[in-house]
Amino acid sequence: MLHRTAALFLMLASAPALAAGVKVTPLGSQQGEFCPKDRAMVFEDPKGTRILYDPGMTVAGASDPRLGKIDVVLISHMHGDHVGSAHIKAPNAGCADTPQMVSDVPETNAVAIALAKGAKIVTGSEMPAFFAAKLKAAGGDPRDSVLARFGASVTVGGVKIATVPALHSNGVAPDLIGGELGAQMKAAGIAGDVGPATGYVLTFSNGLVAYLSGDTGLSAEQKLVVHDHYHAKLAVMNIGDTYTTGPSEAAFVLNQWLEPTSVIPSHANEVATQGGKVVPGSKTARFMNATNADTLLPLSGRTLTFDSKGNCTAGCQ
Repeated sequence: MLHRTAALFLMLASAPALAAGVKVTPLGSQQGEFCPKDRAMVFEDPKGTRILYDPGMTVAGASDPRLGKIDVVLISHMHGDHVGSAHIKAPNAGCADTPQMVSDVPETNAVAIALAKGAKIVTGSEMPAFFAAKLKAAGGDPRDSVLARFGASVTVGGVKIATVPALHSNGVAPDLIGGELGAQMKAAGIAGDVGPATGYVLTFSNGLVAYLSGDTGLSAEQKLVVHDHYHAKLAVMNIGDTYTTGPSEAAFVLNQWLEPTSVIPSHANEVATQGGKVVPGSKTARFMNATNADTLLPLSGRTLTFDSKGNCTAGCQ
């Protein structure tokens, strides 16, 4: 009888976490809009763990009031618009126009935020050594740079983080290397090698599985690994074209391979919304029209909440 009572207590204690939703808050250039440089999102687990994904240039440094507590900084690859070679001077710095930027080379916006927040930096490929060196040079603990390589995972605060392939370049710009070596590389027109770019699959404490594509083209792993093995129900998918999958290619991936319940478009490289509404004829509009899954715009500052099956339960349009 005692064992049954204990088991019932544990079930009741875990029920709120299982029922609660995962909160996703985009941190873009302009409140309520989806702008060209917008990449950053904060994922908050029902148990409180907060993950900043690709802070890039639209998080206004470590003092950005929108950040709050950050436990993990998750970086898909080393390009400046994801790791943060610069950042906007302040939130709401502009969407269509060019906002005033503050340089973050060679440290990166990601490292500055991780140091200020006492957060782990989680990456795959050969990126952890780069971030460990940056943390050490800035007076931080290099052990806060954590590896999650392809086929493996790490768990932080109850959120399981797995690395999956992304088809994209991943060179470290010479400006991020700095010093004489960086100057020589810049003169030669070459970048540092830190292995392949990555995407991620996050498994939250309420059971939601989310796929973060990073920057990628079409990849068989999106079907064989992300769908068949992890069964992701929420996808954050790049749609910008030229550098990544475009609207039609991204829609194909989602409709034929991933089949998630919901999708958040990312990396549109355009003024995608005006007044919080999608711009007619834009890449984002074409993507939304071609995609079967429930598509939710990443409007900066608007928090979306998802249940374990990937259904949007709050903040939805």
